[in-house]
Amino acid sequence: MTLPVRHRHGSLLERPFHAFGWGEPVAAEFDELFERMNRLLEGAAAAAPAAMAWSPAADMRETDDAYVIEAELPGIKRDDIDIEMSARELRITGEYKEQEREGVLRRSTRRSGRFEYGALLPADVRSEDVHATLCDGMLTVTVPKAQATKPRHIEIAES
Repeated sequence: MTLPVRHRHGSLLERPFHAFGWGEPVAAEFDELFERMNRLLEGAAAAAPAAMAWSPAADMRETDDAYVIEAELPGIKRDDIDIEMSARELRITGEYKEQEREGVLRRSTRRSGRFEYGALLPADVRSEDVHATLCDGMLTVTVPKAQATKPRHIEIAES
């Protein structure tokens, strides 16, 4: 990843902010903000190769009694997928391992390596009753909703 380099007295956009005629306090704040952002980007670039993960295409739908998450994971084995459920958060992680091939790979558009998908569910769920299936590259995770108290009709007795 290439990061922008800030020169103190370069082009119009690279000049210190006080060169634009802004007061020194405002210019100093912008200069400090720019320097902090640059340090942040440099730190992120250093950590990026180890932390890069792709996110699979997925749909989440709600039924009367559950949330159903369907994630496309073609070619990924069941043992290479991990599903975690905590309170209202669902995380699907894993790794797509490249296959050994003969010859020279000239072009590849398939994703490989670590993947990760997360969803924050909008209501209380029964995390102990979550179940998942993997069929034809489609991972389906069903998260049952917590039973809400259903309204009931109350008869008024005559006195």
